[in-house]
Amino acid sequence: MMEQIILVVWTLVKIVAIVLPLIVVVAYLTYAERRVIGFMQGRMGPNRVGIFGFKLWGLGQPFADTFKLLLKEIIFPANANKFLFLMAPVITLATAFAAWAVVPFSDGLVLADINAGLVYILAMTSLGVYGVIIAGWASNSKYAILGALRSAAQIVSYEIAMGFALVGVLIAAGSLNLTEIVHSQSGGLFSWFFIPLFPLFVIYFISGVAETNRAPFDVAEGESEIVAGFHVEYSGAAFALFFLGEYANMIMISALTAIMFMGGWYSPISGESWIAQPSILWFFVKTGFFLLLYLWFRATFPRYRYDQIMRLGWKIFIPITIAWIMVVAVLKVYHIGPWFS
Repeated sequence: MMEQIILVVWTLVKIVAIVLPLIVVVAYLTYAERRVIGFMQGRMGPNRVGIFGFKLWGLGQPFADTFKLLLKEIIFPANANKFLFLMAPVITLATAFAAWAVVPFSDGLVLADINAGLVYILAMTSLGVYGVIIAGWASNSKYAILGALRSAAQIVSYEIAMGFALVGVLIAAGSLNLTEIVHSQSGGLFSWFFIPLFPLFVIYFISGVAETNRAPFDVAEGESEIVAGFHVEYSGAAFALFFLGEYANMIMISALTAIMFMGGWYSPISGESWIAQPSILWFFVKTGFFLLLYLWFRATFPRYRYDQIMRLGWKIFIPITIAWIMVVAVLKVYHIGPWFS
């Protein structure tokens, strides 16, 4: 009995050790986004809100945003379903955080090292669409339901391309376990899957950008068209949960791209020096690089039309992924080198 209690407490400690830093990273990712885009566009970005009277380059801005959202009143639209209205952001956030249970940060540093980790990730990320649909329907607003339908269709469309891209990783690695997928990329930079699976690597990351409703695929929140999409009626803490879920999903897609295609915690440098050793720092560097691409895309590309987004997902990405899965399968079955020999 005592051993079970210790196991439960230890598991809770590990969950807190993942969730708390994730919330802090999400908060400062919003700060980094405004600073990076400000730099790219020749603006200052947030630089006034400090901590305890010290400006510190505006590092207090995320705390100011958090307190503002938490202290705002949650306004319920007339005839809205209050229970579902409040449940929708909880579902979005819960699925975004639950997916982190199987993400390995380093060799052995994972909450749940399950064999079907890849299937679990796909299941959790797919469930997030229910939060979007419920939010739009429960708001009793035509703008919200239009935004929800557009967003749900976009998420489902790009989930298919992402799923096919991960099938290629599964064939190459021969395992559904995320730790084993990283181990199969040991051996240096040229052993990483982004080289033999390059089309799947590009499609997976771009589909991840589209699935998280980020620019240039953020038509569900096109201010010139339908105000703010499915969460147009949300305010205060309820809106903050959607915000938190979106940025947590951005970090998740970036982390999974690093794990599936970029060797996870393995160093791109060979040798015996400390910088060539596998480390959690390499995992963070790679994840940070893909997060920077998210911000770069937002500062660079104009928004797509909705029909262009659907065409890209269904008529371009899905056929390419299916074709490349066949190519990878042939390379794997006949042990064609250098990656599958």
